[in-house]
Amino acid sequence: SQFLRIGKMKKLKRSHIIIAAVIVLLLILILPKLKSSDETSGGDAAMNGGNSLSVDAYIAKPKKLQNFVNTSGTILANEEVELRSEVPGKITELLFKEGSKVKKGDLLVKINDSELQAELLKSQFVLKLSEEKEYRQRQLLAKEAISQEEYDTALNEMNVNKAQVELLKAQIAKTEITAPFDGRIGLRSVSVGSYINTTTDIASLQNLDPIKIDFSVPEKYSSSVDVGNEIEFQIAGTEKSYKGKVYALEPRINNVTRTLQIRALCSNPDGKLLPGAFADVKLILKNVDNALMVPTQSVVPILKGQKVYLYKGGKVADQVVDTGIRTDTTVQITKGLAPYDTVITSGILQVQPGMPVNISQIQ
Repeated sequence: SQFLRIGKMKKLKRSHIIIAAVIVLLLILILPKLKSSDETSGGDAAMNGGNSLSVDAYIAKPKKLQNFVNTSGTILANEEVELRSEVPGKITELLFKEGSKVKKGDLLVKINDSELQAELLKSQFVLKLSEEKEYRQRQLLAKEAISQEEYDTALNEMNVNKAQVELLKAQIAKTEITAPFDGRIGLRSVSVGSYINTTTDIASLQNLDPIKIDFSVPEKYSSSVDVGNEIEFQIAGTEKSYKGKVYALEPRINNVTRTLQIRALCSNPDGKLLPGAFADVKLILKNVDNALMVPTQSVVPILKGQKVYLYKGGKVADQVVDTGIRTDTTVQITKGLAPYDTVITSGILQVQPGMPVNISQIQ
């Protein structure tokens, strides 16, 4: 057994020697390759460290900026009314032409008033008689020939007759429809001889200069809107842009749509803008004369704000900024940027402060 143990120990020593020899051989073969690889990697790193990153840049030039809201609106007449009669009756005269302009106070429609005219004439005769009676009674009262009560009765009778005359004149006036303001008459719905009542539409009358534009904006803009804000709008069928000014605001937010109702005025001397038309409205909230705008992609969010990367002396410098108005492609910088600073707009994920860079394209 002792010889067996000695034999096993010799075999283990030989296997250990063989394993050690294999390891040495492998190290001899692998080390040169690792060294070569390290040298190559070191060379590449050195090469990369020697070349600057190419980036695009944008020069922040001051420019005029409008803060605005796009919305839709409706054109309204400055004044509009449906002409109706205050009393029923038969039309005896139509004194307007469809589509024509009229002045305030022009007589437009006359309704038959023959019965009222007859009653007025009768009342005027009665009034004249009562006035003469009152005069005589006054003379007699001065001579104390009659009592005060008799005179008062005559005076009251005269006053009642005067009131009756005035009542009939008011009723006759209701048979005449006049223009309540300057404007343009629309298409009529009746003819001479038609019997109308108080609900019959005769025609529409509209004042079209100026015209009104009704529109609304989300409630978040309510604090930025005020009387005097300018608007620009277009209507279908024309590329012409019209301008107007806000003159009134609804004093509450609509609790269903959460919007603020706004109304503006626009001059319309040629009458091309018609009520009921749809309008694409741009409400200008604020004008900034010297705004610094940068491309949206150049602004990088950070933990407590935002920053941009600037190109200074061939290297990258980071700058914390405050932002303001946003458009589709740009952002206003309100703090942290000086006019004509060069802002890096590409390679944002690769650049680091102090890194040398080359500008390949500048805007």
